[in-house]
Amino acid sequence: MEGISEVAKSKQQLIIEEWNGSSSTKLFKTATIFASPSLSIHRSGSRFNHVWRRVLQAFVPEGFPGSVTPDYVPFQVWDSLQGLSTYIRTMLSTQALLSAIGVGEKSATVIGATFQWFLRDLTGMLGGVLFTFYQGSNLDSNAKMWRLVADLMNDLGMLMDLLSPLFPSAFAFVVCLGSLSRSFTGVASGATRAALTQHFALQNNAADISAKEGSQETMATMIGMALGMLLARITIGNPFAIWFSFLFLTMFHMYANYRAVRCLSLNSLNFQRSSILLQQFMETDQVLSPEQVSTMEHVLPMWTTSWISKDKLLHMRVELGVRVSSLGHQEMMDLLHSSAAIYEKAKYLLVERKGIIGAIVHKDSSAADVLQSYIHALVVAKMVDGNRSVHSESQSWMDEKYEVFIHKLKSSGWKTERLLSPSLIWRANWITEPLDKKID
Repeated sequence: MEGISEVAKSKQQLIIEEWNGSSSTKLFKTATIFASPSLSIHRSGSRFNHVWRRVLQAFVPEGFPGSVTPDYVPFQVWDSLQGLSTYIRTMLSTQALLSAIGVGEKSATVIGATFQWFLRDLTGMLGGVLFTFYQGSNLDSNAKMWRLVADLMNDLGMLMDLLSPLFPSAFAFVVCLGSLSRSFTGVASGATRAALTQHFALQNNAADISAKEGSQETMATMIGMALGMLLARITIGNPFAIWFSFLFLTMFHMYANYRAVRCLSLNSLNFQRSSILLQQFMETDQVLSPEQVSTMEHVLPMWTTSWISKDKLLHMRVELGVRVSSLGHQEMMDLLHSSAAIYEKAKYLLVERKGIIGAIVHKDSSAADVLQSYIHALVVAKMVDGNRSVHSESQSWMDEKYEVFIHKLKSSGWKTERLLSPSLIWRANWITEPLDKKID
């Protein structure tokens, strides 16, 4: 019996399969190796497919598509198209700018052109610093809006470059305006891109996504430069063709940007998304998914939505981080007399002034407290009716429904660790004391 077993074992062979791929879910068998009757290697798939997969790895994140969110592909497609149009227009605007500086003219001096170029760059640098100072903390909370604003400012900057030859006496002023506009673009685009990269990363692969996005942008740049040089060559000496091409590409650029941000389904909570979610929950007791909310968001700047009723944009009736000393005398008295019992354990106070619900945040409040204060302010704004006070009613809603609301948000895929908001630079501290206590 032992002899038969040894014979059976000798007839068995080990077969090795070779697989290629960056993720266990996206592997391709490339070869099968076995030794019967002699060493044999059978290749699987064509050489072209293997090379194509290797090339693709330079442009998509490792583990794609499982390592990124579903909105990654549509966003990147539209983002690449808008980038392509930008690089084509860059050739036209640069050609006009160099012509205005005097390249190719005998009367132009090197020192004059250098000074104008230096002044242009200096204006852009100063503009970038000032823009970061005033809006840096707001970029993360409104990534979609600032993404659109950034590209709109880039369009204005290119327009200034194209206009510069038409105003030779005001050349320096026009190109400095263009540089200033593009400086806003650099800051806003870079900051929002970082926020979006974190959103796309499902496997803590933000660095890989950022690197592959750089490869995609480089490819779009090279194609755009080639097409731009061809277009500049075709339209040279024809102002009508230049302006028609520029305006057409600018309109396409704005459309592609709008489609790109519309593809995004961000699962972080900011002012507007929190407002949409709360209104739906108070009306139906249901929580919308990030995909559903993305279709309801207003991604354009707030001044473009001024025609929409504030009842629909509930977040416009709430102010987070109110400065206590900015309150009026009556508002201050109402706050001091009514808040002690209602907000005894809370890390925030709510006050109504001129139809706006203000949230005063405690100096020791956590990220969860800030989120709760904003949700409570939204509840008050939703319930308020004329002069009737709803603070007690809203507190009852918070006691009964707030934890349920947060739980359903988590179940629907929302990040509830913090509220994306501008930095809260004004906070307060308060102490509850008996009314009959004497003050020294």
